[in-house]
Amino acid sequence: MTPDWTNLDRELARWQEDGLILPLWWRDDDAIAATPQLDRLIEQSQQLALPAHLAVVGRDATSSLANRLAQVDTLVPVVHGWAHQNHAPHGEKKAEFGTHRPIDDVLEDAENALTRLRDLFGDRLRPMFVPPWNRIDAEVEPWLAGLGYSALSTFAPRRRAKAAPGLWQINTHLDPIDWKGTRSLVPPALLLSQLVTQLAARRKGQADVAEPYGILTHHLVQDDVTWTFCNDVIRRLLDGPGRAWVFDERIN
Repeated sequence: MTPDWTNLDRELARWQEDGLILPLWWRDDDAIAATPQLDRLIEQSQQLALPAHLAVVGRDATSSLANRLAQVDTLVPVVHGWAHQNHAPHGEKKAEFGTHRPIDDVLEDAENALTRLRDLFGDRLRPMFVPPWNRIDAEVEPWLAGLGYSALSTFAPRRRAKAAPGLWQINTHLDPIDWKGTRSLVPPALLLSQLVTQLAARRKGQADVAEPYGILTHHLVQDDVTWTFCNDVIRRLLDGPGRAWVFDERIN
């Protein structure tokens, strides 16, 4: 079914009439190795001229991934936890960086991930922490800056610009995958309604208009229809008020 872009096009036109700019960024999660799926992500990123922030699992990242990223300039590696391992008890939502275990163990994993990926990617790695499943306990956040991180990225519009002193909050906002159902594309009408609602809230001053708007993808599991929708959305945003945004603070 062909998406109906009418309401989104109208909202984007309102943004342009008001002279507003939408910083647009892309985050893709769960990278470990060079794969054909990663090559597709690279191709799409190059065609769209929008770099993708590649959230890499610290413990399991391979040299093949580092070698592949060294060949391109449109993928920006960031930290996706340590092992992508659930430590929450049965019946609770999955989390690797909750308070289900001693906080010293949690922080050690976050530090080890940063250290290992810095060794693997060098100064290409950006000090952004992406907790698996987009979940992190509030008690953990204030410690991240001291470990060397300067940004935290989860999901949903942020409530404040900084999660903690020295730690920017830069979230994603649109996830196209129907994780609890088909694992294909969420019905486009629902996604577009969510997108228009979020953009309207920003335009009206009801949400943080300065926060980069984040598209969240998962290159290892996306099917053709999901890729097509993501590409079409990104193109429309960039043709309107959207401007490509990249997290540019590097590890010293």
